[in-house]
Amino acid sequence: MNDFHDYYSAMTRRHFFGQGALGLGTAALASLMGEQSHAATADSKFAQPDRIGGLPSLPHFAPTAKRAIYLFMAGAPSQIDFFDHKPKLSEMFDKDLPESVRNGQRLTTMTSKQKRFPLAPSKFKFAQHGKSGAWMSELLPYTAKMADDIAIVKSLHTEAINHDPAITYICTGSQLPGRPSLGSWLNYGLGSLNSDLPAFMVMTPTWTGRKQAQAIYNRLWGSGFLPTKHQGVALRRSGDPVLFLSNPDGVSTEVRRRMLDSLGRLNQKTFEQVGDPATQARINQYEMAFKMQSSVPELMELSGETKSTLEMYGPDAEKPGTFAHCALMARRMVENDVRFVQLFHRGWDQHGNIAKDLPNQARDVDQASWALIQDLKQRDMLKDTLVVWGGEFGRTAYCQGKLTRENYGRDHHPRCFSIWMAGGGIKPGVVHGETDDFSYNVTENPVHIHDMNATILNCLGIDHRRLSARFQGLDVRLTGVEDHHPVKEILA
Repeated sequence: MNDFHDYYSAMTRRHFFGQGALGLGTAALASLMGEQSHAATADSKFAQPDRIGGLPSLPHFAPTAKRAIYLFMAGAPSQIDFFDHKPKLSEMFDKDLPESVRNGQRLTTMTSKQKRFPLAPSKFKFAQHGKSGAWMSELLPYTAKMADDIAIVKSLHTEAINHDPAITYICTGSQLPGRPSLGSWLNYGLGSLNSDLPAFMVMTPTWTGRKQAQAIYNRLWGSGFLPTKHQGVALRRSGDPVLFLSNPDGVSTEVRRRMLDSLGRLNQKTFEQVGDPATQARINQYEMAFKMQSSVPELMELSGETKSTLEMYGPDAEKPGTFAHCALMARRMVENDVRFVQLFHRGWDQHGNIAKDLPNQARDVDQASWALIQDLKQRDMLKDTLVVWGGEFGRTAYCQGKLTRENYGRDHHPRCFSIWMAGGGIKPGVVHGETDDFSYNVTENPVHIHDMNATILNCLGIDHRRLSARFQGLDVRLTGVEDHHPVKEILA
């Protein structure tokens, strides 16, 4: 499928006359450029032969990953209590954060009025793991077991300091709503690997930490200004996995099929009259919904999973809506050729009561994240499946609220935070980047969130500088207009 051909075929009469002069100019330019003019639209020799849709020029180069799973910890997990071990802070308990370290950094309204910024060392024990000697806290015993399978990046940073702009920024490349999400860009550029399930699927599992979790919005998996067929399809935690997927009472599959055929003919007539691409997208979405009536229930059925697999994911693996269940479902999705799966696990906003809430959050995800990596390895899928774990920013080294040795809270911190990546194209068993003694500023190998997204695209065979779409007169990219690069040090 050639999206550019589809676009021009679907032009309305008004668009045709409005763009006619431009079209003639383009044709004249193409005749002058000869063979070179077709290079941008030539079929990529790296494209999977059985894919559906996508841009003909993608992938730009041989991908190391065919698919990806993004485990998003919404609310910002504390790097200083998980991966960024700072033993010197123990000697500075309750001392004020030096102004030379903070250096006038913008603060949120939660702590900007505090008279002091007392340092709060992590109360959790740390140990080194794997050949890399990666430091991890006692909260992540299962993640620690796979230190040699993952690459930890400790030097991520962002400009956003509040949740909604920060999570919108890392998911869409802009702090302002309205841009396509990462999954939508992948769907748009690379197309789908199957005809019975969406290319981009989303789950929002339950959590056991702080109950007052930040809201998340469907724009995080939306298609922005790209066609709506590229947006993510969210599965619900209870009831029908997808709203309105089941037939109403008294409507059989045969009746539903006849109804869709009739509706398709009407929509096709409308499309032929006005040429609105959204009409064609609606026809395709109805057909996908009909196919999903059988494919989604089959996907959700766990009876074929072995006892050892279920036990590997933990006691919650068979409880729909839990992180463990969703992680297992993510493996089943990519096994069924879903291109991109994203989990949004909420409750990571520990402004207080870290002693109780953070262990609960870690318990939700630690074993299941480890199991997902091991499960993919056992099925020989990790080599071409990229897995990403992380949130939208980090947490402060100073305490928000009351500070004791046994309990404290942490505010938002955009200057440094940690994530890990594994699988398709990622070098295992490495630690990249470093921060100062306060886990406050990056001191080695800074990685902007645009660099991280460029790395994800790189693993899937995409040069982030060459994947763009025209919107309001601009060629918009996921990674913005400034110069960013994949993190080569963590690429295999």
